[in-house]
Amino acid sequence: MLKSSIDKATGFEKRFENIGTVVYQDSTTASKAVAKEIADLINVKQAQKQPCILGLATGSSPKGLYAELVRLHKEEGLSFKNVISFNLDEYYPMEPDSINSYVRFMKEQLFNHIDILPENYHVPDGLLSKEAIADYCNAYEAKIEALGGIDLQILGIGGNGHIGFNEAGSLQNSKTRLVALDHITRVAASGDFSGLGNTPRTAITLGVKKIMEARRVILMAWGEGKSNIIKASAEGEVSSHIPASYLQEHNNASFVLDLAAASKLTRINSPWLVEKIEWSDKLIRKAVLNLALNLKKPILMLTDDDYIENGMSDLLADSGPAYDINIKIFNKLQNTITGWPGGKPNADDIKRPERAEPLKKRVIIFSPHPDDDIISMGGTFKRLHEQGHEVHIGYQTSGNIAVADDEALRFASFVCDYNQKFGIESIEANAIYKKAADFLKKKKSSEIDSPEVRCIKGIIRKGEARATCHFIGIPDEQIHFMELPFYETGAIKKNPIGIADVKITAELIERIKPHQIFAAGDLADPHGTHKVCLDAIFEAVKTLKPKKFMTDCWVWLYRGAWQEWGIDEIEMAVPMGPDQVLEKRKGIFKHQSQKDGVVFQGTDSREFWQRAEDRNKETAELYDQLGMAHYAAMEAFVRWHY
Repeated sequence: MLKSSIDKATGFEKRFENIGTVVYQDSTTASKAVAKEIADLINVKQAQKQPCILGLATGSSPKGLYAELVRLHKEEGLSFKNVISFNLDEYYPMEPDSINSYVRFMKEQLFNHIDILPENYHVPDGLLSKEAIADYCNAYEAKIEALGGIDLQILGIGGNGHIGFNEAGSLQNSKTRLVALDHITRVAASGDFSGLGNTPRTAITLGVKKIMEARRVILMAWGEGKSNIIKASAEGEVSSHIPASYLQEHNNASFVLDLAAASKLTRINSPWLVEKIEWSDKLIRKAVLNLALNLKKPILMLTDDDYIENGMSDLLADSGPAYDINIKIFNKLQNTITGWPGGKPNADDIKRPERAEPLKKRVIIFSPHPDDDIISMGGTFKRLHEQGHEVHIGYQTSGNIAVADDEALRFASFVCDYNQKFGIESIEANAIYKKAADFLKKKKSSEIDSPEVRCIKGIIRKGEARATCHFIGIPDEQIHFMELPFYETGAIKKNPIGIADVKITAELIERIKPHQIFAAGDLADPHGTHKVCLDAIFEAVKTLKPKKFMTDCWVWLYRGAWQEWGIDEIEMAVPMGPDQVLEKRKGIFKHQSQKDGVVFQGTDSREFWQRAEDRNKETAELYDQLGMAHYAAMEAFVRWHY
């Protein structure tokens, strides 16, 4: 059984959480640990000639778990013939063969690859009449009870703290039932359904009561996107507003987390409040900056009393007085600010984030989607070009699933009209338009686009990306459309990173031999496109590391439109004036298909240019609040050392 200590990753003690937590460096390692516990339980039950009753979950969190269970079956002979499983939930209404059904998910991820008997796995029926649901739910629970209850229940967690589809307000004694889905839950799922309007409003879910009756419960969460709700669930009060908090009262429940999901837990985010620590430069910077922000004081105004009253007397004793610590941190933060992201020529670069030499650098900006470059680092992008560096853009994916259907038809129609106007033979173009139009008229909300429609949408995104580069001043020969294969499934769910993805990435890097690489460092979703694209870059860089040109190559990570690096993490901050903010906005406007109600809006109703401006403004305000110079906006970067 997994232990509730944290020594797997950090060595910090458990003290603030009200539930056992196990933190691993990454989701892969964590998933393997959970799979081992399940395998051990199955084997014990087999030896006892008893069935093993598993409660299973869907979503991105258990994918790695199921992959490892499949491996254990195929490579190490783990048999599932004595396993009986009950899934937590299913959308309603939902056809079992729909691309978004949990029946299909479970078959593709697990059941089709192991020797579990078909009659032994159960997923709620999404095709029942409403009148039949209550009796069905009672029978679902009765089956579990007849088998003696669930031995081990796997859970994920929603952004609002739901477990299963037990939304906020669900009571501890709630039973299996049809529920209305929270708006936050629907928005989070809307990407899978090509928009909120197509996302189911209801679902069938196992009740909290049955979850709490399981003899063992493991809740898994990965990525920074889950960090806030994990903190609230593990450290906050037990409340119906956060159903996952009920697990604090279970006598054998654990949260299994990767380091990113655990990052807001007090013992990880502020370990000096938990135990005596050895103060590293990194921890000192984090503690002092957090203290200044929490007290709303500039760094240089912090006093000895501020340190003592906020659990930092050890630091004061080791490195004080406060004045000395303040000066040190102030200078370090000030040295992150530079208007020369490619290095300042003929300048002392000892304290600058980037090297002065060579004067003209070759730069690759990797953009996971066709607009991430301009949204996330548009000001830096433009400045690098204006300061004479040779800037290349590597658009890693086509972004073709993020274009609305009517946009695709509009562009296809334009081609037909263009050909007709200029007397160009357009039989093929007309046929493609008709085929695309016929497909889209019959297209189901969860259906994958036809090859023609996907191609049209990809061309739209490519044209917008090229327009942005031309706006900045980048010539065509420095624009590279990589179209990494992992992305080209036509569906929301992408393939894992493959050899071909790494090879394409490595070939581009080797051809350009850059002095700088900029890459999207979003870690909110460990299975998201940004993370997969980043992994491809990391693998390519590691492969190329022995090459001589790589000794002069620095890798900088930027963030996407949803969040920014923590102020204590930032190693290079590039300021922008009001005019530069407007120029960046104009560059973002080149991506017309991503304006006015984009396909993947997420929970934020602001358009991408608004998110980017607000985020860059907030970063500048943090620097201002801490006592630095005041700028209109700032883009932030962290260096990756390979």
